[in-house]
Amino acid sequence: MHPILADRRRLLAYVGAWELVGALLSLLLGLTGGFSWTEALALALPLSAFYGFVCLGAFWVCRAAPLHPAGLFRVASTQLVAAAVSAVVLLQAAQAWAGLLDRSGLFGEPLTRHAGTVAPLLLGLGMALFLLAAASHYLLAALEASRRAETEALRYQILSREAELRALRAQLHPHFLFNSLNSISSLVGSRPEEARRVCQLLAELLRKSLAAGNRESVPLAEDIALARSYLSVEQVRFGDRLAVLTRVDPNAESWRVPPLLLQPLVENAVTHGTSSRLEGGTVTLEAGLQDGRLLLVVENPRDPDSAARPGAGLGLDSVRRRLDAVYGRAAEMNVQRSASGFRVELRLPSFPVLPG
Repeated sequence: MHPILADRRRLLAYVGAWELVGALLSLLLGLTGGFSWTEALALALPLSAFYGFVCLGAFWVCRAAPLHPAGLFRVASTQLVAAAVSAVVLLQAAQAWAGLLDRSGLFGEPLTRHAGTVAPLLLGLGMALFLLAAASHYLLAALEASRRAETEALRYQILSREAELRALRAQLHPHFLFNSLNSISSLVGSRPEEARRVCQLLAELLRKSLAAGNRESVPLAEDIALARSYLSVEQVRFGDRLAVLTRVDPNAESWRVPPLLLQPLVENAVTHGTSSRLEGGTVTLEAGLQDGRLLLVVENPRDPDSAARPGAGLGLDSVRRRLDAVYGRAAEMNVQRSASGFRVELRLPSFPVLPG
């Protein structure tokens, strides 16, 4: 079905546009054909509405002869033949309608007396209007093709982004598991009971993190709970050397974030920060709303003289890439290093909803 016929509002607008053409045709008939204004309107308005539906046939002609540089002659010849046939139909319809008006007796003099006079006008105007309709259909087809191409490009962009996010999420679990196994290995020889407890905590944490990692987003409260679970595992290992301070605005707890967003940050805070100090330190986790955005802060003390550990920077790079994949340039990540501490700030907009 023609797109115009499938929508009532489009159809009414289309008929209204052709009635404007009918008003122009009545003006031409009145000026050049010898018709009175009443006669010209009675002939032109219904005739224009009829020819508007005839010109809808350009839709199928354009589909049968699509624009292509190698087939321009075929396109031109097809459209000219279709325009000529449509113009003849217009002329025949004009003569038939004029005959019906004559038989109705509404006008004193027969309208068919001027048929020969206006025939060239109707033929030329009919061809021009049909070719204009064909050009409009080609333009609409090009716009529709462009829209489909944009939609397809957006779909592939979304698929690419989802694939990248899945790959990044897949990297989180081995990295997290590696650090956790290091914690267990350090306890097995000297504190086997605590190593057993860490294994139990780790099993529960892995179960929760795997479930969260399969989702597109989670409430901030859930992601903070996972980060706290990891820190609980590390607190068994470090004892009093590791303290945890959490400050979370209750209004921010329902904010949606990518799953396991905080995990690499708190791992970094322990592995490359607190654990490098003999006296340990406090890992601070803050969350709140600021200027309509979510502000997340992970802060820890550091030893400026400690050597860099293998893998330093991988967690931060993972977080940065995930933010770019999810939010684009709308998210901010600021890393501040000082002689005594390390601070990471994330400023996030609302979690984007992908089109279906």
